[in-house]
Amino acid sequence: MTRYDLALIGFGGVNRALAELIAGRGDALEAELGFALRVVAITDLRAGSLVRTDGEGIDLAPLLAAAPGELDFSPMDGGSADPRNEWVIREVPADIVAEATFTNPTDGEPALSHVRWAIEAGKHVCTTNKGPVALHCQALRELARRHGVCFEFEGTVMSGTPVLRTARRMFGGLAVTGFEGVLNGTSNYVLGRLESGLSFADAVAEAQALGYAEADPTADVEGYDVQLKVMILANEVLGADLTRADVPCTGISALAAEDVRRAAAEGLRWKLVGSAARRPDGTVEARVAPVALPDGHPLAGVTGPVNTVAFHTDLLGTVTVGGPGAGRMETAYALLSDVIGIHEQTMAGAVGTVGTVADNKPLQEARRG
Repeated sequence: MTRYDLALIGFGGVNRALAELIAGRGDALEAELGFALRVVAITDLRAGSLVRTDGEGIDLAPLLAAAPGELDFSPMDGGSADPRNEWVIREVPADIVAEATFTNPTDGEPALSHVRWAIEAGKHVCTTNKGPVALHCQALRELARRHGVCFEFEGTVMSGTPVLRTARRMFGGLAVTGFEGVLNGTSNYVLGRLESGLSFADAVAEAQALGYAEADPTADVEGYDVQLKVMILANEVLGADLTRADVPCTGISALAAEDVRRAAAEGLRWKLVGSAARRPDGTVEARVAPVALPDGHPLAGVTGPVNTVAFHTDLLGTVTVGGPGAGRMETAYALLSDVIGIHEQTMAGAVGTVGTVADNKPLQEARRG
């Protein structure tokens, strides 16, 4: 039986939920998927680092029994108060590094270095971190190709909903001309509560109380989270090479609650829409902005923290993919799906060969011509 040893970088909500999946469903997953998972290293900014490469690896049960803020790896066997991220990533013998630290939209650090170190050490990488993928994906993919490892990032766009893998595997033979998406559950929830009569401040506070919004909701309500997701989708699906400067971004904080309610009365629903479209010359135009959509639009009925993307294609018209766009367990499932993808590529001898959706579509160029 194949076994993959994992190093978890960051032990907040997402990697902790992945550990819960492994601890609670490991035997069933092994029987279903044909491989076993063992966690041999964990690093965390507050808890430090923990490494156990012998026996069954790290005993996850006591870690999961402790409250997240109370974890301290330093007194444990193989533990240290220092996260030692670089040493763990480069030196600890692990097959896959699961990177789930905070997103830095400016330069992608420190996650960018985490991913580079892992690839350079010959380890597969899966990440939920949008920064390295949005800002440096092509370079990281090429680095992974040279080192013969996989670089997977399904959870960077729609949490556990496999939109990237769906497009990559199911859109063969189609020319995708663009997409529109509701890609941030926090802003979507806030807009829905504005329709119901709440003020912007009260709607954001309610979203925070429910766990939909962070203590600092700026990235969500100002559209920066969606901006990174649009870059990832456009670069993957349309073969673009967008930077943040290429994606104008306007959030929802300037919308008046009365405007939202008035639009709803007229059959229009305000949504924060991330979109991209291929121009006739082959370049890609993208943006993030609030849009008042008519009831018949495929995104108008998207409510709460759900995410939905409508892909525009030549043969099928509009193809819509929707599902959970947030949540610790949902995003942990995205990491698990990446591990499954790594296993499939390893078994097929195709490690380092998977490209973007656009790379797999020679018909796109033919049809544009």
